[in-house]
Amino acid sequence: MKVKICGIRTVEDALSVIEAGADMLGFNFYPGSPRYINPGDCMDLVVQLETALREEIYDVTLVGVFVNQDPEFIHAVFRDCHLDLIQLSGDEPPEVLEALGERAFKALRPESVEALHEAILRYPPHPAAPGWLVDSYRPGSYGGTGEVGDWGIARVLAARVPILLAGGLRADNVAEAIRQVGPWGVDVASGVESAPGVKDPRKVREFIRAVRSFQQETTSWQ
Repeated sequence: MKVKICGIRTVEDALSVIEAGADMLGFNFYPGSPRYINPGDCMDLVVQLETALREEIYDVTLVGVFVNQDPEFIHAVFRDCHLDLIQLSGDEPPEVLEALGERAFKALRPESVEALHEAILRYPPHPAAPGWLVDSYRPGSYGGTGEVGDWGIARVLAARVPILLAGGLRADNVAEAIRQVGPWGVDVASGVESAPGVKDPRKVREFIRAVRSFQQETTSWQ
């Protein structure tokens, strides 16, 4: 079970969530988000992070989050910030996903199972990336609302391909979300913050501990 902590803006937060056991860090390049980080600051952060972790062994994946932005800009940020994956969280047409190559994946916010089926046909996944991220539906929003999504819709897709589950996850509901959906990984931002864009180390640890505890219980049942 992968854990992605999204909306990282400082090297201190990055190091803290890695030490807590996160597998993936998300950097939000959408200026309309309270978790926005500009590419220059992200470049500096990643350099500091790589320097700080030089003597440590951590397998962490860096994900850039983009919303309706130009593919050339996305390519440049992906390269300059040493990212591993590209998450498209806007209204991008399928051609953009295809143009960005095998490291890109689409975030979906379906309002129904029918809408989900339509979306997955439009955005076929690349083998080197998660199938899709499934977030909660809210008109006019591009994620990060803190609202819990429809786990029944997400479960339909998780039964077919690896997905990242997002939408209102917190330490007190993530185990139940995993039990109901069966995702490949979980994604959290507001659920581990003390204020929009401000990560709370205690909440991060509690969230990751809840995920790992559920995994251990499940393994013991088997």
